[in-house]
Amino acid sequence: MKETIKKAVCIMSGGMDSTLAAYMMKKEGYEIVGVHFNYDQRTQAKELECFEAICKELEVKEKYVLDLDFFAKLGASALTDKNIDVPTSGVEEGVPVTYVPFRNGIFLSMAAAIAEKEGASVIAIGVVEEDSSGYPDCRENYIEAMQRAINLGTKDETNIEIKMPLVHLKKSEIVQEAVNLGVALELTWSCYKNEDAACGVCDSCRLRLNGFEKAGVTDPIKYE
Repeated sequence: MKETIKKAVCIMSGGMDSTLAAYMMKKEGYEIVGVHFNYDQRTQAKELECFEAICKELEVKEKYVLDLDFFAKLGASALTDKNIDVPTSGVEEGVPVTYVPFRNGIFLSMAAAIAEKEGASVIAIGVVEEDSSGYPDCRENYIEAMQRAINLGTKDETNIEIKMPLVHLKKSEIVQEAVNLGVALELTWSCYKNEDAACGVCDSCRLRLNGFEKAGVTDPIKYE
């Protein structure tokens, strides 16, 4: 009897969190289907380069790189609108200007279509609720609601679980787990501003550096 291959569609930005989530799925015995989005974000070229390198490292056979011009036309985020500065002071109130409206909802919807086509039982996403930037589309109850909606809107025989293995971890715990799993952290990128050397002062760089410091680990990427 032929063994059924377990597949996980992994939404992979090239960042540390989504990369760790993909490594965790591989450890659980899933064949990884990598999905990456180019949405005219400031560090699009670097993120794509990281995604390709990480897929090679994980020996991903099937991958999708999807181009979306929607977010650039929409604007409303410092990541996609060059007229809005990426904040570097670290003192933003409320939802940051780097929030991209409903991004994870759109990404999950597209990943669901891929999962149904590929016969995957899992979509993995590296959302972090407790120690993140405060994005509303990274909340556990929101992702659970998306899972219900996806299963209502797909074929009866389609049953997809959205795994979010990092949702309750702090950044330092993510760094430690990545080290434990042998994640190629030097291939990951978190900076919102730069593509050559990370700025070290944007919200994402601050969270990353703080996580490495608290974990007692040296970040292998280059900073300005």
